[in-house]
Amino acid sequence: MAGHDLTLLKDAHDAATIAEFHRRLVSGEEETFPADVADRLLAGEHPVRVLRRHRGMTLQQVADACGVTNSHISQIEKGKRSMSTDVLKRMAEALRVDAELLLT
Repeated sequence: MAGHDLTLLKDAHDAATIAEFHRRLVSGEEETFPADVADRLLAGEHPVRVLRRHRGMTLQQVADACGVTNSHISQIEKGKRSMSTDVLKRMAEALRVDAELLLT
């Protein structure tokens, strides 16, 4: 395959990838986060705290959604307590993110 043909093929693949991402973004299957959220996560702040605040939720709201106390959530955010698989699943649902994003 000639170099020009390969470039056109790569461009077509890139365009299809972008179109698919846009479709998923518009449909709500994908979400982007503001730079301040990304910066806080990259700085090492606990993802539960960052995403809880991004969603505008209180400790109590997240605790209620997870079936635990707000103290339990606070301890998770401070890194003093780990999440059980069940709490992780409920937390991901409450914060509307993939569970993997909540793991530190």
